[in-house]
Amino acid sequence: MLIMDAIENLLTRNSPRELSLPAPSKEDMQEIYQAALRAPDHAWLRPSRFIEVRGESLQKLSNIFEDFANEHIENITPELLEKYKAAPFRAPMIVILATKITEHPKVPATEQMLSTAAAAQNILLALHAKNYAGIWRTGKFAFNKIVSQKVGLSAEHEIIGYLYIGTQTGTIKKIPKLNIDDFVTYWE
Repeated sequence: MLIMDAIENLLTRNSPRELSLPAPSKEDMQEIYQAALRAPDHAWLRPSRFIEVRGESLQKLSNIFEDFANEHIENITPELLEKYKAAPFRAPMIVILATKITEHPKVPATEQMLSTAAAAQNILLALHAKNYAGIWRTGKFAFNKIVSQKVGLSAEHEIIGYLYIGTQTGTIKKIPKLNIDDFVTYWE
């Protein structure tokens, strides 16, 4: 499979709304997880955890979302409940992004979550380089101790998001070139 130029990969990655089969193979994901684990990690705490969900496990995740919504979201409408139940089926594969928070005098919990966020970006870039795609979602099921427990995580873990992964379908989003001066200040 062709691996694209690193800068082109960075400049062309986007977050597609439509994802379908094929999802990356187990072998592809092994290499992608290796790329994820190259993220910055102060004090070598290795905080990032990834839970891969595909196949019949998507239904289990749907059930967890449905149960949480029924039990913890007041006045939920039938339409919103259906949206939450259907969420795991937006892609053939999901990677749940979690951070294992470790008490450390020099590395606060926020920095550990940022390490997992950097790992997530590495996953998205590696997927794009291998001609797959992904979108990062959060919502009510991220930063949620109840959902964390239901997917098998312990109390020291925090879900920071969900990567929906597959092959991009539909129209490719055209990302406009941004004016760097709107984002960069040169301090002198």
